[in-house]
Amino acid sequence: MHPQQICSDLVKIRSENPPGNTSGVIEYIRYFLDALGVPSQVICSSEGGCNLVTTGTHRPLLFCGHADVVPALDEGWTYPPFSGMMRGGYVWGRGASDMKGGCAAILSACEKCVDSCGSLPASLVFVCDEETGGERGIQYLLEKNVLSPCDCLIAEPTPVLHPCIGQKGLCRLELKFTGTPGHGSLYPVVGVSAVMEAMRVLDYLKNIHKRSFHMDRKMKDILKTSAEVISEEFRIEKGSEILEHVTFNPGVINGGEKVNIVAQCCSLDLEMRIPWGCNIQDLVNEIMVQASHAVLMKETLHEPSLTDPLCDFASLVCREVGNVQEGLASPIVQWAASDARHLRSAGFRVIEYGPGELSTLHGTNERVAVESLVKAAAIYERIMLAYESKVHPNRA
Repeated sequence: MHPQQICSDLVKIRSENPPGNTSGVIEYIRYFLDALGVPSQVICSSEGGCNLVTTGTHRPLLFCGHADVVPALDEGWTYPPFSGMMRGGYVWGRGASDMKGGCAAILSACEKCVDSCGSLPASLVFVCDEETGGERGIQYLLEKNVLSPCDCLIAEPTPVLHPCIGQKGLCRLELKFTGTPGHGSLYPVVGVSAVMEAMRVLDYLKNIHKRSFHMDRKMKDILKTSAEVISEEFRIEKGSEILEHVTFNPGVINGGEKVNIVAQCCSLDLEMRIPWGCNIQDLVNEIMVQASHAVLMKETLHEPSLTDPLCDFASLVCREVGNVQEGLASPIVQWAASDARHLRSAGFRVIEYGPGELSTLHGTNERVAVESLVKAAAIYERIMLAYESKVHPNRA
């Protein structure tokens, strides 16, 4: 089946996270693999939180995709967000790029590989909650020892000629600030505003963002190349600032009781992306010194992660990307987080490469080019066949 049709089918099956019900998408994939004679197992970590893993002999190559998508409102879209419309050389809809397009390309490559080899030289896993951290998806499967370390390609959207070998670290803090209430007309002489205390921490983070961190020459070179790619992809001038500095986002802030009361309570959900060379725990400790009126309710910390750019897996992926895309492929690191961090921590060599229009991720009019889907499927097939020749050299 053409990858664009698979992608369209998947976009039409709603799987927003939250709430994270992926049962419909997983059932579609299970049926598709059954038709190819590829056995699989559906593993649900909670109601509707369904993951799929192929079963049988362990393979040295794993393809990974996530079935969940971020929510979408109907307003602002050229075509309804769950229409899966195929028009103008694109498949349109929520998840078309992130990452049902990648899942579709995997399945299309599997079909071609089974047709040519009679078997699938890779294992597959499709998970239910990459968009909310992976606790019910990849982390759950790793905790249950369902997956064994190997080379892993995640079909997340990437620049056309640049597989991703690493990611910045991730730090999420849930802070609860407590102030001293009083009559609003007397502030700031009387009372302590919990809202203003939260703002004081956010103002301090502007200074942290300006800092530079020490890293070796090899890492600096990778970051330089990566920053150039990011600047081109997003048409911005500060790609290096994104990769080499702490970036922060006060994603959710909620505080105050009434307009004429000095705020007694304020909560702040803060996310930071951590560059190489920055000690996450030291950073958290420093922030908490500034947040003298706050209690840390929850923290999530992940160090930056990296797959060796000179390893044979990275070389193979870059070679096949270059062959199909007809250009010189080179690896980069990226600004965002994915399931790659959990897999690398568990001993997997992970590379991300997939189809997508990066500028539309999580936005209105998300879409993926049909050409990108077709070429990604061809790249995946070539990588699978390369591993098939390793396992069965007589078939090469």
